[in-house]
Amino acid sequence: MVTSLPSIPPTFALGVCDYPEHVPWEQWRHYPDRQRELSITYVRIAEFAWSRMEPREGEFDWTWLDDAVQVLADADRLIVMCTPTATPPAWLIRKHPEILPIGKDGNVRNFGSRKHYDHASPIYREHSRRITKAVAVRYGQHPAVAGWQTDNEWGCHSTTRSYGGASQTAFRSWLERRYGTLEALNVAWGNVFWSQEYTDWGQIDPPNHTVAEPNPSHVLDFARFASDMVNEFQAEQVAILRELSPGRWITHNYMMQFMEFDHYANCEGLDFASWDSYPLGQVERAPLPDTEKLRWARTGHPDLISWNHDVYRGLKGRRAFWVMEQGVGQVNWAASNCLPAAGAVALWTAQAYAHGASCVSYFRWRAATIAQELMHSALLRHDETLDRGGEEVGGLELPGRVNADVPARVALLHDYESQWVYDVQPHSQDASYVRQAMLFYGVLRSLGVDVDIRHPDHDLSEYDVIVAPALQLMGEKRARHLARYAGTCRLVFGPRTAYRTPTGRVHEDGQPGPLRGLVGHRLLNFDGMRPGLTVRAGGHVVESWAESYEPVGADVLMTYDDGPLAGQAAVTRHGNALSVGAWSETLLESVLTRVLTEAGVAVMPLPEGVRVSRNGRAEVWMNFNQEPATLPDGSTIGPVSYQIRG
Repeated sequence: MVTSLPSIPPTFALGVCDYPEHVPWEQWRHYPDRQRELSITYVRIAEFAWSRMEPREGEFDWTWLDDAVQVLADADRLIVMCTPTATPPAWLIRKHPEILPIGKDGNVRNFGSRKHYDHASPIYREHSRRITKAVAVRYGQHPAVAGWQTDNEWGCHSTTRSYGGASQTAFRSWLERRYGTLEALNVAWGNVFWSQEYTDWGQIDPPNHTVAEPNPSHVLDFARFASDMVNEFQAEQVAILRELSPGRWITHNYMMQFMEFDHYANCEGLDFASWDSYPLGQVERAPLPDTEKLRWARTGHPDLISWNHDVYRGLKGRRAFWVMEQGVGQVNWAASNCLPAAGAVALWTAQAYAHGASCVSYFRWRAATIAQELMHSALLRHDETLDRGGEEVGGLELPGRVNADVPARVALLHDYESQWVYDVQPHSQDASYVRQAMLFYGVLRSLGVDVDIRHPDHDLSEYDVIVAPALQLMGEKRARHLARYAGTCRLVFGPRTAYRTPTGRVHEDGQPGPLRGLVGHRLLNFDGMRPGLTVRAGGHVVESWAESYEPVGADVLMTYDDGPLAGQAAVTRHGNALSVGAWSETLLESVLTRVLTEAGVAVMPLPEGVRVSRNGRAEVWMNFNQEPATLPDGSTIGPVSYQIRG
């Protein structure tokens, strides 16, 4: 049961991540007063401090943290207290090395950094509950503690899935509970193929170290299992915090564009979602061509950032969210670590506000002088002078602005399970779930449209347009749920829609299986094209993926002009359901413009690199270009800047 909180806090606030355990006390004790000078309200502490809290098993030292909490309280700062379970201390690892995770390569992932544990380990879960209870007993009712963050960045460094040890045993038990019999599992996975049938639960291992690619249904269920282990691990902490720290909110700081577990299920027990935003590092890691990476190297890609804002706003149904870590300069972990352009930190903060964030918390207060992150920037330089990002934060006029709802009339459907199975068999080296979803999302944003990102099984009745870019998994229940909306709104489906059953098999009657009555077609062929190879459809260039349909009641809106699918349908329409089989930005722009206009959703094509988002009546215009841009009304916006109207 979550606490009763307002869905949207009344005003926008700022926060910061700080580490009193990293700095001599006489030096650190003056930080809270300086933080107040930058209009910082919230301070997050202690997420990596287990070894200082409990230097030896059962021996606790709270003195340093008691002092930090008191100084923050005296400075009228509100505290985000964390459970420190992301960093089990050395004494625990040496006593119980079996809690360490096993990598996909089969090797133990050792102590010496962070996230070195298996979520399925009963021993580690016991210690997680123990330290969570200790922290909650100590600080759970302190008046300065406003809320809690569980652990830190679930799954960071590919730690969602452990391929041995406790997870191996737990996976077999999970499968037995899910399927009941080996016969049912063998059918669900199609194990008759390549003689993969099992006759004992103990024969089933995690899907690694196979000679060829593993069975995609095996991979899908292992991803589901690992996701459930993360969810169970968090739920244990949440239950303790609810009991011992009543009246405080609980959140978790998720990561940018991270897909290894089901965030919708994980977020159920939380009051709101948070995420960690590092726009420049995200550009380096994103599936973008080098030309795009160069273009956005100093400002961040506008749609990659906003995608995350909209995902985390939508996890709990259009609820306000936090940015728990907002980068304020260069990071230390990307392939290249550029300084942001002047104005970028202020722009990113305004963008978060525009997408409905109730707080932006900067990482970090002072740049670390020790260990792995000593080249990571902060609001203060190592010498404690205000850095470039700190100066921009100090000049913000956003704190205290009224926070309202984002008035989106368009929902984009996002499903982690579809991503897991899509990326096992992409069929084209340039194809991926993220690229396909971002193709649709980017076009919507370029048309000036606010977007809610929702799960396909959510209640979608409040929307005028529903866009499902890459919804691969489709069962009868989901098909019926989506068909409910065909009479009241427009639906747009992307390539590979309903290609598979919920267990990962292809429907016996082919794509789109149980969705055929809604979309009015059947799949003919698909073409996973190599880089540089294109075809055309309706005069538009198509790359990476093209699939064609035979109408079964649907009207054909566009056909392929050339290539092996020439003359076959690329875009069909059946009532209010429209299907797009081609990867083409210009084709999508044409199709979505038509659908949005028919639905009465205003379309406003924007200059490249310019975006607009709405927070209640406030309209926030943002220019991610390093040169001025002309807005649709003829006015000008400066480089790397924002304007708020209304």
